[in-house]
Amino acid sequence: MTLLEVKDLKQHFTINKGFLGKKTTVKAVDGVSFSVNEGETLGIVGESGCGKSSLGRSILRLIEPTSGEIKYKGKNITDLKGKDLKDLRKEMQIVFQDPFASLNPRNTVRDILEAPLIIHGVGNRKQRLEMIENLIGKIGLRKEQLSNFPHEFSGGQRQRIGIARALTLNPKLIIADEPVSALDVSVQSQVLNLMSSLQEEFGLSYVFISHDLSVVQHISDRVAVMYLGKIVELAEVDELYSNPQHPYTKALLSAVPVPDPKQKRDRIILQGDLPSPVNQPTGCTFHTRCPMATAECKTIVPELREKSFGHWTACIHV
Repeated sequence: MTLLEVKDLKQHFTINKGFLGKKTTVKAVDGVSFSVNEGETLGIVGESGCGKSSLGRSILRLIEPTSGEIKYKGKNITDLKGKDLKDLRKEMQIVFQDPFASLNPRNTVRDILEAPLIIHGVGNRKQRLEMIENLIGKIGLRKEQLSNFPHEFSGGQRQRIGIARALTLNPKLIIADEPVSALDVSVQSQVLNLMSSLQEEFGLSYVFISHDLSVVQHISDRVAVMYLGKIVELAEVDELYSNPQHPYTKALLSAVPVPDPKQKRDRIILQGDLPSPVNQPTGCTFHTRCPMATAECKTIVPELREKSFGHWTACIHV
């Protein structure tokens, strides 16, 4: 069953550019569509600046979308306000990238985890403490540590606390915005395994945002590849990694380190840097770096189409 459905979502920012303050538009998210099923993990990958985080925040209405439609459990939530929007917060939560910056350094872990429950009027103080103590055990910490402050924990422990805070209201959808990128590699695997076990126990759905393709492959059911605010390829994880269609996806996968030094891989080196979202190329935005680009690519904007069952690609040459 479909839990989240996003249709033609756009997130444009107006900024002042240059000495005279001329207004221009940054197309952070530019017409993105996808769905997430119950219990599914959708990975979203792409270079820094492609709009992944803006997409996640727009879905949660942390920043208001410019246009488009967001449906949760079949209900359009794009225009929800007041109490209706507050009630929606119980269902949809976020885990931020930096576990230290996202936790109030003046509050104890007990205060941090209890705050969402107080805001939404859940239980009395005794009941809330019981819920918190039960939750702290599920993330691998001791209830005696509830009186500690964020600076007394390691990076991995702080991220566990961030995950626990997201779970306090028993949500169904979690946007995980680069949740392990700030952690050591050994700790990353622990946090990913924790998220997988919690997903099974609580029946969670994840939108997992990352630039690390190896991490996304480990945890995702399907993967969407973003480039300059658009999804250029979307498929099941095994299909995408074994049979990439879009030239951008092929270039990203060719850069993934292989643990076997004897195994050789043809590295695809993209020319140039990621264009500015303020001044995007015409036609296919990838044509300035694409090894397959032709004159048509400069004028035709490719649509995301289903090339084979469940495998969507935005390229006129595929």
